[in-house]
Amino acid sequence: MSVTVRVPAKVNVQLAVGAARPDGFHDLANVFLAVGLHDEVTVTPADGLRVTCAGPDAGQVPLDHTNLAARAAIALAERHGLQPDVHLHIAKDIPVAGGMAGGSADGAGALLACDALWGTGASRTELLDICAELGSDVPFSLVGGAALGTGRGEKLRSLDVGGTFSWVFAMAERGLSTPAVFREFDRLTAGLDVPEPVASEALLDALAEGDPDALAAAVSNDLQPAALSLFPELAGTLAAGSAAGALAGLVSGSGPTTAFLARDTVSAAQIADALRASGTCRTVRVASGPAPGATVIGA
Repeated sequence: MSVTVRVPAKVNVQLAVGAARPDGFHDLANVFLAVGLHDEVTVTPADGLRVTCAGPDAGQVPLDHTNLAARAAIALAERHGLQPDVHLHIAKDIPVAGGMAGGSADGAGALLACDALWGTGASRTELLDICAELGSDVPFSLVGGAALGTGRGEKLRSLDVGGTFSWVFAMAERGLSTPAVFREFDRLTAGLDVPEPVASEALLDALAEGDPDALAAAVSNDLQPAALSLFPELAGTLAAGSAAGALAGLVSGSGPTTAFLARDTVSAAQIADALRASGTCRTVRVASGPAPGATVIGA
């Protein structure tokens, strides 16, 4: 028997970042939107814990117990007195180290798949608790849709979305380390009065109304200056997307993927073509959101 779970990527339509806390984390107001780029995680009984991966950039994915999918299997097994004897296979389509929570998605996918395979019957609360232990973005990967994440991003409140938003994602030539981007944020804001992170009411209203123009006026990412400082070439990609007619463009999360909001699917296709021709990025993908969270698609 095996179980396969499909889990979405995310874009941060707002990422407000507070000053570093004593524990090294940052308080966030993180508005997540799940989008239709997916990884699939398949778990199969095995003699021990093993991770394999296939797909774009699969060579960059760790296959040891540091992989979030492996950590998720271990965490669930420990809670239920089991051995994590599974083969975890990740069919990768979410960009690696791209600021779209691909690793977090794999963790959430493995957790839900192992729960189904082992019949542990874990409650939604227990699954979310494990997700929060694994990382700040993992709970949202389980939930999907749209949500406001507070604390370090793991405390979620689901948000209403009144329509479908079209996005274009430009993948960069190399990755960016999330811890490195936060360290650069701390360096750039050293000595400054960093305000407490608060969700934009205008942005939440735009999501609820399904209004792409209002959303474009409200999107923001406090990590963008740090990502551009470490990866200046991203400015060229942002400029190319803007010139192609995007309503808004921003670095997705900690980057280096850049996300462009389009008015509709036709505009998204045109923006994607222009970005491919610009020579400022490696690949381009089109997707829409919101998308469902981790979902069992085969058993």
